[in-house]
Amino acid sequence: MSGIKKIGVFTSGGDSPGMNACIRAVVRTALYHKIEVCGIIRGYEGMIENDFITLHSRSVSNIIHRGGTILKSARSEEFKTEEGRKKANENLIANGVNALVAIGGDGTFRGFTEFSKLNPDIKAIGVPGTIDNDLTGTDFTLGFDTAVNTVIDAIDKLRDTADSHHRLFFIEVMGRDSGCIALWSGVAGGAEEILLPEQDITIDDLIKQLQEGAKKKKSSSIVIVSEGYHLGGAQEIAKKVTEHFKFYDTRVSVLGHIQRGGSPTVFDRILGTRLGVRAVELLLEGETNKMVGIMNNKISLTDFSNATKQQSPLDEDLLRMRSILTI
Repeated sequence: MSGIKKIGVFTSGGDSPGMNACIRAVVRTALYHKIEVCGIIRGYEGMIENDFITLHSRSVSNIIHRGGTILKSARSEEFKTEEGRKKANENLIANGVNALVAIGGDGTFRGFTEFSKLNPDIKAIGVPGTIDNDLTGTDFTLGFDTAVNTVIDAIDKLRDTADSHHRLFFIEVMGRDSGCIALWSGVAGGAEEILLPEQDITIDDLIKQLQEGAKKKKSSSIVIVSEGYHLGGAQEIAKKVTEHFKFYDTRVSVLGHIQRGGSPTVFDRILGTRLGVRAVELLLEGETNKMVGIMNNKISLTDFSNATKQQSPLDEDLLRMRSILTI
């Protein structure tokens, strides 16, 4: 027997589309198995402040299509301290919670790894909820597909105006440490160049690429810049390029947090549902300190330590095709 009496579900770190679909799946799967379930508002911060709410089947009605998270989210500095984790532990015990579904990224999972040293009797399964798609042990994280589709919509619109005015657009996308959003949206959006945190493309390399396009009479160019690119964001790169290359009328667009919002795609709704259902089932099977993910369209399971130890590598095929398709 698993010994699970009540499951607490929470979202932590940056919000991502599909979190609500996952919350819905967790709640209804727990209730299906006759297990009580509660929501913890604002992640670890709410755990410390004893901000718990009982969740019923109707509590999660009509949320599968909504972006953001009905449980709110936060990054908790206090939880990083031993005193903060002790407060959280006391509140979990007082509320009768002895299992958790943690929806978030590497910081969320590292947080529980430290917490489990204090109270190993509370079990947890993590669901990868981050638009960056930067966790080892899953092909896709919750919210990545929606974020990329949001970026593509913006690229398509900017391409129209760029083509009409013979412009060069530098479009900055999210990805402080991971270039997944930039790579996927750049290939899908037909970008002339993609600047990634994982690669050291120089300004000279970029100018050379743009010059080749100008020689071939390209009427416009799009450069996707991941915010974590080592030489700076889109504003900085545009300034450096225009100092040496004035063929195009240059514009900059920073997409920012628009990439986090919006109704989740079908893919993210299904992914959130699959991972939420399986997270509860894994708790009932006695698993803990592991992240549930998807690899080769099958559910996978990865220890928190391995899921957070390194970033998920970029897709080699997409990197190869990027060079082929920009001629």
